[in-house]
Amino acid sequence: MATAGLLQGSFISFEGIDGAGKSTHIDGLAKAFRDQGRVVTLTREPGGTMLAEKLRALVLNDPMDAMTEAFLVFAARRDHLYQVIEPALAQGQVVLCDRFTDATFAYQGGGRGFDTGLLSVLERMVQSVVVGGEERVRQPDVTIWFDLPAEIAAQRLAGTRVPDKFEAQPVEFFRRVADGYRRRMLESPTRFARIDANQTREAVWLDVLVVLRLRGLLA
Repeated sequence: MATAGLLQGSFISFEGIDGAGKSTHIDGLAKAFRDQGRVVTLTREPGGTMLAEKLRALVLNDPMDAMTEAFLVFAARRDHLYQVIEPALAQGQVVLCDRFTDATFAYQGGGRGFDTGLLSVLERMVQSVVVGGEERVRQPDVTIWFDLPAEIAAQRLAGTRVPDKFEAQPVEFFRRVADGYRRRMLESPTRFARIDANQTREAVWLDVLVVLRLRGLLA
């Protein structure tokens, strides 16, 4: 049974380059929270609403420049935030999100080389929410970053499915994406929890559990 200290809403994001294995563990974590009596909203970005899923399909498959990608991703995020994430947090739920804004800084900022200063402006505008009568920029309580060398991620993805336009990028692109995640972690070290994803699935899972237990989010 959940304790009183665990009843407030919690927002946890999962980040990492394609092939890092984050999606493998997000379902397991949802089950762990539900086993403790929590209500869990499991969602993703881009996506999470009917509108955002339509924008996701455009971003992942249609050719466009980095600015257009960024604007579409943040438009999807705005709808997702106000239609799904904020209502769930207000009800005391655990929100587990497969990627959030750090991915935009990593993929469009790091991978595409887009202006991170403009991304920061969009971040403040789009993620502005009012909590307890005060305006704030919504960020996850914890961001779990599955850090994996780009070469190993490419090996894991090889032949698994038809790649989208990001998955089809060369290894050097994913090195830049990983660097983008690293910069975000350095900017928000208390929010980020880096997981060495170049381990067995069982070892990675144990590391995820340790992170959330140490932060008091999982009993």
